[in-house]
Amino acid sequence: MATERIADLVGHSTPNTTQTIYRKQLRPMIAQGAEAMDAVFRCE
Repeated sequence: MATERIADLVGHSTPNTTQTIYRKQLRPMIAQGAEAMDAVFRCE
């Protein structure tokens, strides 16, 4: 699982710690990425 790999990389003891810390930071980035992809693939 990717979360476990990230937890190991950043030194968190559990993936839950990683999810708690980064969830708030990732959501806006995911939304921005989705909006960019919508613009690229928008059918007109």
